[in-house]
Amino acid sequence: MEKLQGRSVSPGLVSGEALVSRTPLSFYGGVDFKTGVVIEKGHELEGKCVKGKILVFPCGKGSTVGSYVIYGLMKSGAAPLAIINMETETIVATGVILAGIPCVDGIAIANISTGDLLRVDAQEGCVEWQKKSS
Repeated sequence: MEKLQGRSVSPGLVSGEALVSRTPLSFYGGVDFKTGVVIEKGHELEGKCVKGKILVFPCGKGSTVGSYVIYGLMKSGAAPLAIINMETETIVATGVILAGIPCVDGIAIANISTGDLLRVDAQEGCVEWQKKSS
């Protein structure tokens, strides 16, 4: 496993499968908080579910209501296991802290692909990464 060092945004320790977007993600109007399905029209993750995945995307976008959507995902049992960003802006940071979702930023995400195995140690701000088996 390759170790990637970043910064802790919200603490926690989880392992799981990556769900990766190369484009920013809006939680308000972009993710259904009851199901965890990405509903933003035309988004590369449209129709995919974030539940139980380690959600990897460069940064968030959109309304501050997105923080409450992240919290709503946790309350409805549809939240990602963790979030990894290049830059976690205040909307996502507030949401993951409220929801208790581990989050690390400052991670170079370019080589991480959907299906890769990740271990997120958000106490230490690091991510261990293993490419999926072919």
